[in-house]
Amino acid sequence: MPKTPTASALSPARRRLLALLQRVNYGRVEHLVVRGRDPVLDPRPRVVAEVKFGGDTGARPEARLADFALKAQLVDLLALLDRVGDGVIPLLVARDGLPFRAEVSE
Repeated sequence: MPKTPTASALSPARRRLLALLQRVNYGRVEHLVVRGRDPVLDPRPRVVAEVKFGGDTGARPEARLADFALKAQLVDLLALLDRVGDGVIPLLVARDGLPFRAEVSE
């Protein structure tokens, strides 16, 4: 049985993307450049946060932890970064601090 990946096993660039998604919580990252299978966050891509009325819009609880097991949505995002390799993800949508959907050019 494969071991569940953890946040500490990620590259620094992938950890920064994870932290960005956790902070945004609900919103989107536009025009995310991927280089060598890692997200490029300098310069920072356009980030649009959604305000969710009547609900919790704070960062995910994991944002305060040094390490934690990655949820399936994050593992899927890592696989997408691997698949893109060098390119651009035009749109990455976050819901509840997790990647929810992405648009990619084929």
